[in-house]
Amino acid sequence: MLTRAHAERLADHLRVAGYTLEAVTDRIGAEATAALARNTTVAAARALGTDADPQAALIRLFLLHQTVPDAAARAALGDPAPLAGAGIIEPTADGVRAALEIRPYAAEGQGVNFDGWIANDLLPNLDGHLGRSRPDYVLGASPASTTLSQMTIRRPIGRALDLGTGCGIQSLLLAQHADAVVATDLNPRAVAMAGLTAGLNGIDLDLRTGSLYEPVAAESFDLIVTNPPYVMSPPGGERLVYREGAFTADGLVRRVVVDGAARLAPGGTLQVLGNWAITGEEDWPDRLHAWIDPTGCDALVLQRERFDAYEYIEMWLADAGLLGTDEYRPRYEEWVDYFDQLGIEGVGLGWIALHRAGRDTPEVRIEEWPHAVVQPVGEAFAAHQRGAGWAAATDAALLAQAWTLDARIDAETIGRPGAADPEHLVLRQRYGFGRAVEVDTALGAVLGACDGDLPAGTLIAAVADLLDVDAAALTGEITPRLRALIREGYLAAP
Repeated sequence: MLTRAHAERLADHLRVAGYTLEAVTDRIGAEATAALARNTTVAAARALGTDADPQAALIRLFLLHQTVPDAAARAALGDPAPLAGAGIIEPTADGVRAALEIRPYAAEGQGVNFDGWIANDLLPNLDGHLGRSRPDYVLGASPASTTLSQMTIRRPIGRALDLGTGCGIQSLLLAQHADAVVATDLNPRAVAMAGLTAGLNGIDLDLRTGSLYEPVAAESFDLIVTNPPYVMSPPGGERLVYREGAFTADGLVRRVVVDGAARLAPGGTLQVLGNWAITGEEDWPDRLHAWIDPTGCDALVLQRERFDAYEYIEMWLADAGLLGTDEYRPRYEEWVDYFDQLGIEGVGLGWIALHRAGRDTPEVRIEEWPHAVVQPVGEAFAAHQRGAGWAAATDAALLAQAWTLDARIDAETIGRPGAADPEHLVLRQRYGFGRAVEVDTALGAVLGACDGDLPAGTLIAAVADLLDVDAAALTGEITPRLRALIREGYLAAP
């Protein structure tokens, strides 16, 4: 890959040419940008027409995979020799073509303000091609990497670990709020690619090569994020390092969770995008509890999707580029046999977050949550951690606290047309996980008065007086419900 000096020089050329996400989107338009996200280039090519300026040349080279004349490439990139020597571009009879992708990338909000580039291998399936990925293929920005970045808690921290860094996209964002970032990967090509990504963006990463936590065996971190190679494929055959490990079933994700928890500093968080086997022998939450409970960490696990075995197999066979090939059916049969041997009936995909809160009785919540959420949900994970801490208070402390109801909550009434009063009152979050809870008159009145002024106990007593009910009985009824709402982020301490 490029030296740091050459990477910085290339970044200068990209910047001068206007090869940034905003400028490229403005140039080709929103529809063509969306089409590129679907791996099709026709709309972008039509938007460029015959233009040959440096920005157009870079779009053609790195996003459309077109050959660019030597003169246009030199105007856009400067001296091409270092780039060719580093395997970023390669000469052809007609000019220059890309050997890697360098894509504009930007992110902002919740402690992140980034505008730069990521480097990754060329897409093998651009414009409907049935290309195959090399075993050490390095994936670029994907829906999975976007999901992980959106679920990451963004707050100032000391040390962060990007486990299985790939092209380095998570490290770029971690560097916005961490003092130091360690990025590891089993794939040496990925480590080199992450180094190129870091160099283009002027970011210092501690890059290490090795499997899982081996490169950081004796270290601890305030935040660990990972989208590990969790695909549960059968042994044998060609394996793609970015998505498949050598573990049986979901053993790799279990190792990521268990060993990651052991490397969390006090107060540290591990956030994992992964999947787990669903078998007929146990409920899937019990499987996750077996991983998490011995760690002593708080945890929030949300199963976002559930696939039957055939759906799962078909999805990853297509991802591997086997559709339309002679290998498809034999590999499908092999995968089905593997799942049958292991008793795997389905696969759950979702989010795992562990927090080393240091509580004697950890707060572990594991649930199915296929519902719509409001991205990014990193703040929702952070709010859950805070809420779990507040909710662990004694009844007396909880009632002595003045709470504030989040202003982004909507009150929805449900009833029959013409009825004097609604049959149901639901409070729905317009943020985070988008939870909803039905409340009765008394709880609704207490929550409506939670503006950070009066203690909860005082509010309950006032509502009891208003409804002419026993204050002690109402307090006993409402207190555990308040505790649950605090835990779920409806209420916060001012």
